[in-house]
Amino acid sequence: MTSAADLTGRGAPHLRTSMTRIWSPELTPYAVRDLPVSDWRFGDFVLAEVRNVPRGRGVEVECGRLIQPLEGHLLVCALGSRFATLELTGSWRDVSDDGRMELLTGGGAVGRLRSRSTLVAPPIRLRYRGHLFDGDIRRAMADFAVRPTDPAPFRTPVILLTGTSMSAGKTTAARVVVSRLKRRGLTVLGAKLTGAGRYRDILGMGDAGADHIVDFVDAGLPSTHCSEERYRAAIGGLLAHMARLAVDVAVVEIGASPLEPYNGTVAIELIRDRVALHVLCASDPYAVSGALNAYGLETDLVTGTTSNTEAGVQLVSRLTGLRALDIRRSESLSELDELLDSALTGVLPEASGRGEPG
Repeated sequence: MTSAADLTGRGAPHLRTSMTRIWSPELTPYAVRDLPVSDWRFGDFVLAEVRNVPRGRGVEVECGRLIQPLEGHLLVCALGSRFATLELTGSWRDVSDDGRMELLTGGGAVGRLRSRSTLVAPPIRLRYRGHLFDGDIRRAMADFAVRPTDPAPFRTPVILLTGTSMSAGKTTAARVVVSRLKRRGLTVLGAKLTGAGRYRDILGMGDAGADHIVDFVDAGLPSTHCSEERYRAAIGGLLAHMARLAVDVAVVEIGASPLEPYNGTVAIELIRDRVALHVLCASDPYAVSGALNAYGLETDLVTGTTSNTEAGVQLVSRLTGLRALDIRRSESLSELDELLDSALTGVLPEASGRGEPG
């Protein structure tokens, strides 16, 4: 067994990716032990050596800052899987005895690459150096997941954001919605329940004014590309944690799209009865038409890439009869405010104070 100090003492800087933001300070110092791939598990914390960094690729460190590591740097990552339609697919299950891996998400989920879109740069190449141990205990993300001792049902009103694909504008829309709710004097929770782990998404909601931010990493998952059984067990603890936060409203993002294997339909099933407003972020008008029945939810507003131009807005209306609105534009905010006010009338606690929209 090798200590972390032994590895970093060789002149190789040791960097903790944003997957490690949930662990307790007591984990360090820790030891590093080589395990055969047959003993690996989803969510295990591992140490990996950077072998190659293509131009344009970086990694999130613990605070969420994006850096470009150098060859020889040592990264604390988590074994995970990704199945992105527009970027990468890969899994920890595909790593062989040679220990070659790739950074599947900028947040630090690692595994063996299976396919890559030609529209994105190759991922950072890594070499497995070992698993993290605290004494004889192997450390994994699940060890640090939120688990309230007195769980309560989640009853907070939800503004739900879904998408027709990744990169459809969900995170941008979430920031705008959070900002408009804060202008009304509301206490806001920003949450992302499915996707592949990147800290920047929920940090963006925090920057927009959210009083609390959480995501599935807090539930101990590097991504939600996992079995439904594992997802339900993990996200149940997160929802119980969210229920204990003193907020008026939750802005909840469902990453990826409904038919991608990230458990999006399960997430919506768990919060369906709390949804006050459903915003669909779409990549194009035809995707809106295809996604309308995916979640079994009424769509109240369409936004995202498809609303960037008048042509897109009109085609959404022609195909679906729905209103598309580019909520990034100042002239659209009054209409968004009206939708939010209408959705939340009668569902907010009476004690909630409301300011005036700005």
